[in-house]
Amino acid sequence: MNLFHCLGGGTAGRRWLWALLVGLMLMVAGCSLFTPSPPRDQSNICEIFREEPQWYDYARASEERWGTPIATQMAFVQRESSFRSHVRPPRPWIWGIIPWFRSSSAYGYAQAQDPVWGEYEEDAGGLFARRTHMKHATDFIGWYNRRTHERLGIALSNPEHLYFAYHQGPTGYRRGTYKGKPALKRYAASVQRRAYAYDNQLKQCESEFRCRRFYQFWPFCQK
Repeated sequence: MNLFHCLGGGTAGRRWLWALLVGLMLMVAGCSLFTPSPPRDQSNICEIFREEPQWYDYARASEERWGTPIATQMAFVQRESSFRSHVRPPRPWIWGIIPWFRSSSAYGYAQAQDPVWGEYEEDAGGLFARRTHMKHATDFIGWYNRRTHERLGIALSNPEHLYFAYHQGPTGYRRGTYKGKPALKRYAASVQRRAYAYDNQLKQCESEFRCRRFYQFWPFCQK
């Protein structure tokens, strides 16, 4: 007896079978149909916020809460995920047919790993925080950098060394493990360059995003 007959046959059976197949396809695809597209021009923070103006609100709220500049937050996200919401490290395949374990649990815009994301949830984010939402990703970056500043004394205006600590953790940073990793040093330098570029760009366009809603008015909102 095939699956079609098990579901009752006839029109109702066909509908159930179709719904089941569609559900399975969506599950396998990871619901990629519903993931937002990354910004087209990632070299310009003004263009990024013009495509996704709510991201400015999230990054600004994180800056006000934790102190990491908006430009640095967005430079981190660009380096980590290229603004892709559901990205993970690639999964290796054995003999090209058997999926194996990923190299880490990094996930989402900020590529936060499971253990530190759990700490963030307990300390600041709450149980409903999601790594695939920019609001929580920027808040996580701000929270992590504030913790880095308090533990290691790295200034929140130093994107390069904040990024070293972001990748190596406080213990690894104290040991100077990043010094022997040329690729990481290149990535950190690129984060710093991008953060400075984003900051200069944002100075030219931030007024577009600061007071764009009808309820945002002086003195609570200043361009």
